[in-house]
Amino acid sequence: MDNDLADISAFIHEIPPFDQLPPNLLSQVISACTICYVEQGYSMPPKQCGANKLYILRKGALTHTDHNDELLGKYSEADICTLFCQQENEGDTNVQAEEDTLLYCIDYQTLHTIVINYPAVIEFFSQSAEQRLKRKMSQINEEAVIASSLMNTSIKQFYHTPVTTIEKSASIQQAAIKMTERGFSCLIITEDQSSTSKPLGIVTDKDLRRRCIAQGLDYSLPVSEVMTTNMLTIDSQSNAYEALMIMTAKRVHHLPVMKKGKPHAMVTITDLMNNESQNAVNVIHIIRKAKDVDELTSISTMLPKLQIKMAKLGTTADHAGKSISAITTAFTIRLIELAEQTLGKAPVAYAWLAAGSQGRQEQFAHSDQDNALIIADDMQPDDDKWFAQLATFVSDGLARCGFVYCPGDIMATNPKWRQPQHVWHSYFQRWVNTPSPKALLNSSVFFDLTTVHGEPSLLAQVREKLLENTKGNSLFLAHLSKNALSLRPPLGFFRDFVLIKNGENKNVLDLKHNGIAPIVDLARIYALNEGVAATNTIERLQQVAGTPSLTKSSAANLIDAYEFLGLLRMEHQAKLLQANEKPDNYLAPKHISKLEREHLKDAFKVIKTLQDSRQATY
Repeated sequence: MDNDLADISAFIHEIPPFDQLPPNLLSQVISACTICYVEQGYSMPPKQCGANKLYILRKGALTHTDHNDELLGKYSEADICTLFCQQENEGDTNVQAEEDTLLYCIDYQTLHTIVINYPAVIEFFSQSAEQRLKRKMSQINEEAVIASSLMNTSIKQFYHTPVTTIEKSASIQQAAIKMTERGFSCLIITEDQSSTSKPLGIVTDKDLRRRCIAQGLDYSLPVSEVMTTNMLTIDSQSNAYEALMIMTAKRVHHLPVMKKGKPHAMVTITDLMNNESQNAVNVIHIIRKAKDVDELTSISTMLPKLQIKMAKLGTTADHAGKSISAITTAFTIRLIELAEQTLGKAPVAYAWLAAGSQGRQEQFAHSDQDNALIIADDMQPDDDKWFAQLATFVSDGLARCGFVYCPGDIMATNPKWRQPQHVWHSYFQRWVNTPSPKALLNSSVFFDLTTVHGEPSLLAQVREKLLENTKGNSLFLAHLSKNALSLRPPLGFFRDFVLIKNGENKNVLDLKHNGIAPIVDLARIYALNEGVAATNTIERLQQVAGTPSLTKSSAANLIDAYEFLGLLRMEHQAKLLQANEKPDNYLAPKHISKLEREHLKDAFKVIKTLQDSRQATY
C-alpha cells in the first residue's frame, strides 16, 4: 500500500462504522474511494463525482439547510454525509461548502457490495435516525439484562418452596407452633387444607407481635383474626427486580409466589438483599432502621456509590432512576417518622408530595428537593404550625443528606405549597383556565406530583379533577406546548463543539435541558391531553401510544431517545462522582466517542420531529 492509500486507510479506519470492518474489506473500501474537492460557496454533490455517492469529509466544512434556508446541520472533519446515497433524495437537499473542502467519495452501491456480510455497517448508512437509535437501545437493553443481577434474574433463584399453609379456623397458637416447627416467619391462610383451597391472606411474625401479643388477644382465637388480607403476590414467571419493586413500594417483607393461581413459594426481602452487599433494597432497609438524622446523613454517602455501581453494571437509566427515587422516598419517609416522634401525631390527615424528577421516579444521586404538602380540608388555622415544623424538619434533613434546597423554593417549607386540599384544587383550576407564564411554569412542576407518605386520596382527588379539566383542552395545551417547545435540542456537533441555532457553537451540551427535558415536557402534554394519570415519562409515553396524541411508533422512538440520553447522563455523572467531583448535566462532545455522537444526533432528530409535529397542532 503506497503512502497516500495508507494515509486514507488510517483516517477512515477510525470512523464508525468502518472501524467494524476487517483489514481486507477496509482495503477494498479504500481502493474504491476517489478524492474530490469543493470550493467554498459551491453546492454539493461535486459534478465530477456523479450520483448515488457517500462522502467522507477529510478537511473543510459543509452546511446543510432546508428549502427555507434554515440550518439543519453541519459536517466537519471525519463526518460522513449520506444525504446523496440515494438519487431520489438529492433534489430536496441543499448542501454547500462553508470552507474549501476535501472529500473522499465512494459509490454507494459499490460500498454496499463490499460490506454485504456486515449488515450493521449497511444499516448505519441506510437506516433512519429512528431506526439507528432503536437498534442501539436494543443492544444497550440486552447488555443491561445480562449485566444486572436482579433485572432479569428469575425469581426462582430466590424463592423457597414449598410454601406452608394453615386453615383459617386454626388458632393463633397453632399457627405460631407451626411457624416455629418449620422455621418459617410466615404462613399462608387458606379456607381449608384441600389442594384446591384459595389463599385468603398471610400471617407473619410481625402480625403475631403487633396484632396479637401487643393487643393481649386470646391465643385460642382463629388465626384469621390477625392475618393480613388483600395479600400481595407475584407470579412464578416474574423476575427478581419486579419482586424488589413490589416489596419496596408497599413496604412488605414477604411476597407469596403463585403458580397457576395457587401458592407455590415464598420470597422475602432478605432473600433479595443477600444477593448483593450494596443495592437499592439494602440501602432502603438500612434507612428504615436509622435512629436519627445523623445516621441518615451517614447512610446518604452510599447513594453516589450506588449510582457509580449501576453505571458500571450497565443498568438502564430507567432502572437507576426508579431505584434512586425509591431511596429518596425512603429517606423522606424516615424523616417524617422521626419528626412525628418529636412533634406527635398530625392534627389532621395529610399527604407529603414529591415533584420534579422524584415525582416522576427519574431521580439521580443528590438532586435538589421538590416537595409539597396537601392537608385535609378539616384543618384548623392553628394546625399549620405543626405542618410548618414537619416541613422544616424534613427539608433540613434532606439537605443534610445531600438533597439541596430547591432554588425556586418549591418545598413544603414555603406556605404557598403547604395548603389544604381545596386550595390545591383552586391552584390547578386557575393554572389551567388562566395559563399565564407563571401558571405554565407551575404546571410543568406540579403536574408530576406523587404521594410519598400519608393519605394518597388527597392527591388522587386533586389529580382526578385536574385531568377532567385538561383532557382535550386545546387552548390550555396549546399554551403549555408553546412554553414547553422553547427548549429545543441542538442541531448536532461541529468539530468538538455543540451546534445550536443559527450555527453558533458552545463548549458543552446540557443533557438535561437540551435533551431530556423536551421529552419529559412532550410526555406530560400527551398525558394531560389523554387524561393519563401516570407521572413517569416512559409510562406516560407507553400509555398514550396509539392514541390521537401519539402513534405507537413515535412513542417508541421517544422512549429510545429518552433512554439513550438518560444513559449518557448517568454515565457522565458516575465519572464525576468517581473523581469526587460534583455531578452535573454538562457533557463536552470531545469526551464521548464518535459513534455516541452519531447516536446523539439521531436522538436530537427524533425530538425535533415530534416537537415540530406538536408545534403544527397549535
